[in-house]
Amino acid sequence: MTAAGLFKPAVSVALVRGDQVLLVRRGRAPSKGFFAFPGGRVEPGEGHEEAARRELLEETGLCAGELTRVAIVDTEREPGQPAFRLHVYAGAYLDGEAVADDDADEAGWYGLAEMDRLPVLQSVVAVARKLLR
Repeated sequence: MTAAGLFKPAVSVALVRGDQVLLVRRGRAPSKGFFAFPGGRVEPGEGHEEAARRELLEETGLCAGELTRVAIVDTEREPGQPAFRLHVYAGAYLDGEAVADDDADEAGWYGLAEMDRLPVLQSVVAVARKLLR
């Protein structure tokens, strides 16, 4: 089996507003209770960018302009969950207020210093550092 066959496709969106990024607290597995970029699984027949836009809208009510893929992260497998190949997209904030919905318990804007005090996935911190330099 190829490496790609071991991972389910997933996406996330690192939305940037000034010196902050949008994070959601995951309400369900995988990574329940951790803060991460809005995102989720790619549905059958759906392109990665299309899935990223859908997940951003479902979890926060926000839309993004141009998206650029900035990272691909292979996640660790959690008990009872598949491993994911996560395509991380970055985009600039347009407008509107983020409201947590779908499988997000909380949504908000965080700078790097604030992220140090939250339960944040290390892959998220690495991407945020790159984007907020």
